[in-house]
Amino acid sequence: MGMPDAEGHGPSDGLPDLPPEWGRVVVPDDAAALAEEARQLRRELRRQANARRWRRRLGLAPRPDGRPPLALPVLILVISVLTTLAGLMAVTWPRAPRSSGSPTVVPYPTATLLTDQPLPALDLVDADDSPVPLRSLLPAVIVLVDACTCGERVAEAAAAAPAGVTVVTVTDGRDIDPTPAPGVRALADPAGGLRAFLHLPARPGTATALLVDRESELVRVVPELGTVEDYRADLARLTG
Repeated sequence: MGMPDAEGHGPSDGLPDLPPEWGRVVVPDDAAALAEEARQLRRELRRQANARRWRRRLGLAPRPDGRPPLALPVLILVISVLTTLAGLMAVTWPRAPRSSGSPTVVPYPTATLLTDQPLPALDLVDADDSPVPLRSLLPAVIVLVDACTCGERVAEAAAAAPAGVTVVTVTDGRDIDPTPAPGVRALADPAGGLRAFLHLPARPGTATALLVDRESELVRVVPELGTVEDYRADLARLTG
């Protein structure tokens, strides 16, 4: 069997000779003392197994020493860089403008959408704070003067209105227009029912006009009341 080692220790009975480069081999009485070495050995075996698995997936020849090749970390780094660049390009790449066929969202109904709708049965108030049913004044040109008295525009509407058509000015709150044009009925809309129906906000310096026929249908909505020539043709439709 084996020969004694350099320190005069002979081989254990029943064990083969060990390579001399291993040096002195000490076998502990308690196997738990080898737990740390066993853990390191298992970790190294797992690392080598993972390296071989990745080489098989990438079609690379196995290395005889079992160490992961330099190409594998480099390949992983390249993939990470390309993924990051692709994400940056997706965020910063200029997007094409939306197609002109996309629907346009408008915050408020337009005058065209409001026409041919029935005027709601609203009650306004006069100077004595008495209720006045708005439909009792039809056909009418109703001018909302909550953002502008626009006396000249109201006077033009009153002068151009056909016989039988009432011209009404409407203010918000309970304050009645103190100086209505001749032949104009001044009322107030404390509840703001007309503005709520129109969904048209009051714009400073402008008045809004509603042309309503005797059947309570809106013939024309003028969001910003201008010269009477803009709606003169619609006045004749109020009594038709």
